[in-house]
This record gives sequence, C-alpha cells and structure tokens, in this order.
Amino acid sequence: MTDSKSNGFVLAIHGGAGTLRRDAMTGEHAALYRAGLGRALTAGRDILARHGSALDAVTEAVVTLEDDPLFNAGRGAVFTRDGTQEMDAAVMDGCDRRAGAVASIFGPRNPILAARAVMERSPHVLLIGDGAIAFCREAGLTFAERDYFYTEARWRALADTLAQEEAGCVDADEARRHGTVGAVARDCAGNLAAATSTGGMTGKLPGRVGDSPIIGAGTYADNATCAVSATGHGEFFIRYAVAHEIAARVAHANQPLADAAEAVIAELGQKGGSGGLVAVGRDGTVALPFNCAGMYRGYVTDDGIAYTAIYDEGFTAS
Repeated sequence: MTDSKSNGFVLAIHGGAGTLRRDAMTGEHAALYRAGLGRALTAGRDILARHGSALDAVTEAVVTLEDDPLFNAGRGAVFTRDGTQEMDAAVMDGCDRRAGAVASIFGPRNPILAARAVMERSPHVLLIGDGAIAFCREAGLTFAERDYFYTEARWRALADTLAQEEAGCVDADEARRHGTVGAVARDCAGNLAAATSTGGMTGKLPGRVGDSPIIGAGTYADNATCAVSATGHGEFFIRYAVAHEIAARVAHANQPLADAAEAVIAELGQKGGSGGLVAVGRDGTVALPFNCAGMYRGYVTDDGIAYTAIYDEGFTAS
C-alpha cells in the first residue's frame, strides 16, 4: 500500500505490529497510541523541515517512541522469561551505508542512541552485552535505573505468558511476539535513513536477538533504493532478510517500492511470519504494509500534516 509520495522530505514510523486486539482497544487506548505516534512524527518532522538530515530525524523519532512506555522499546520494553529486560537497536545511513547496532543491552536510556554511537564512535557495526554496555558508558550516554524501565503492564504480560506456557495453551496474541518501534526518512537533500529499536518478545530466552539490530533483516537504508524498518516475528525477518530483499527487488527487478514491500510481507505471511514494516523510496514513495491484525504507524511529508493509523482503517490526520 502506497500512502504518500513527496519530492521533498518524508518520514514514516511504526510503533510495532503487536497491537492490542480490536476487542481490547478502547477509544481512550487508541487516542493514547495515536498521540504517541504523533509526538514522534512531530519530532522528526521538525528536524526535516529545518533541512536537517534523515539520520537525525529517524533517530529523534525513535528516541521519542523509546521514551513512551506504551511501546515495546526503551522505557516500555518487555521482559524475558527470567524477568530481565534486554534491548536491541540499529540505525543506518543510506548515504554511505554506515550502520550501528546494539543487542541484548540494559541500562542506556535510549538504545537507539547507543546504536548511533556504535556507528559514529567505533570501527564496528554491532556490539552486544557487557561490551556494549562498557562502550556506552565510555561514550557518555545517559543511563536509567531499573525502575525507569519497569511497567506493570509488561510484567503482567510476562506472568500471563508463562502461565499459558505452563498450561500448554498459549494463545495467538500477536503482541506477545511483536513489538518494535522504527522510523525511515528521506530528507530534503534526498538522503535516506532507517532506525529500529525493540525490547523483543515477551518471555523470550535471555540472550535472544531479533531482527531489529540485524542489518538487512529488520533495518536497512541505501540511497539508491530505499530505507526499511521492520516489526514482527523477528526470526522470520532474519531468515528471509526482509529489509534487504525489498531493496534488492527495487534495484534488480525494477519493482516499485510499494509492490516489492507488499509482496515480501505477503510471502512472509504465507510462510508463517507475521508482522509489517515501513519503507521510503529514493523518490519519496512511502509503503507501510503488514500481514497481521494491525500495526501502529504514521507518516508525514513536507506539507506538515501527520497521519496515523492502527488497524486496516484509513489514516487520520493528527
């Protein structure tokens, strides 16, 4: 689905494909999620409107979503089956394909800033665990205490998941497997960038890493094709290199971005992988496909109007 095309700047974001079920989504809940998406769109839009970079815009949009406990990243990260929190994030600059990522970290207030520090202050692309934490401290990143990241809703979700596993009757609630935030942008100079951050899956094994910090799986950007940030059942997105697959179809099969993105997500669904993504092409085309019940998402172009959606309804101007 192509929702917009702009010859100026464009920003698209997602707050995860693990939405609340329709029967559990009250009007009040929906308003809170839309407001959170709107704040992130505004943060990124303001940078792009000042002729700032796509990289700065996606970083700031994701920081805003990480600071919102409604979303499964940063402050709202889910818990592992051991009751800990482990976060992953990645950022990529389409101008020269520089990238930075972190995995299985806890402590930095904004994992996306840790990923960007890896890109800009180290010779590496991906740092994990204790080494990543030491690097973040040396880089002077802001850390937060455990209470900052704790939310009662995420703790209850873990308890419910473990109880269902014990009873041998885990339900099909997509919110247990999904939950990520991300942003893609094209700036006024035509440069692309992508950023993705997540707390992972509720009840995951400690040490599990999803697609978000894997370049070419959950995050990818190349000025020659597109920028992509994915959300969903990460193991499938890794196995099928989803983000790079879309870029490859644009580059080598000459497919329009929307066609490539929709086809890849549809094929993934046929193989059992649920989720979605946001993507922006070098021409400013935006695609936001998903194959599950819903995806928190939104976009804004140089007309300044932010649009958001949750399920398969049309977009609403904020």
